[in-house]
Amino acid sequence: MNQAERREFVQKHRTAIFGYGRKDHGPSMSIVYYVMDGNDILVSTMAGRGKAKAVKRRAKVSLCVLDEGWPPTYLQVYCDARVETDERAVVDLMVRIAGVMAGNEMPDSVRPLIEQAARIENRVVLRLRPYATFESPPRHVHSAADVNENLLHGYGQLIPWDAGDTAATI
Repeated sequence: MNQAERREFVQKHRTAIFGYGRKDHGPSMSIVYYVMDGNDILVSTMAGRGKAKAVKRRAKVSLCVLDEGWPPTYLQVYCDARVETDERAVVDLMVRIAGVMAGNEMPDSVRPLIEQAARIENRVVLRLRPYATFESPPRHVHSAADVNENLLHGYGQLIPWDAGDTAATI
C-alpha cells in the first residue's frame, strides 16, 4: 500500500485490535472502535481500564485495523499514545464513536445521556499518533483454483506512517 492507501484503509474502517504491553504477563489486546482526527486515531476508554493505564506507563501501542469483510485484510499501525481528559473532547469522541457503531451520526438529543455516562464511567480519550505501519500483502484462497505455484507468502514490511511511495522501510 502506498501512503494514501494506508491512510484511506485506516479512515474507512471502524474496528481495530488495540495492543499494549501489560505491567505483568504478556501483551494485551482488545477490540475497539476508533475515529480519525486529522492524522491521529482516537479511542474512548475508561481511565481505570488497562489501555489507559498502559498508555500512562509506556506510550507505545499498536492497532491492528481490521477490514470487516471476509476474507479479512488488516493493517498494523504503530502509535505513540497519550491520555486526554478534557470533558468536552471525551464527550465529543463518545458521540462520534456511537455514530460509528450505529452506522450514522447521533442526534443532539443523546448528548446529555452520553455526558452522564462519560462522568459515571470516568471516560478518557486515547490519542494515538501513528509513526509506522506494517503490512503483509494478503494471500486469500477463495477456491481450490487459488492453490497453485503463485500462492506464496512473503515477508511484510514496516513502513513509516508518513512515507511516500518510494520511502525505504524501517
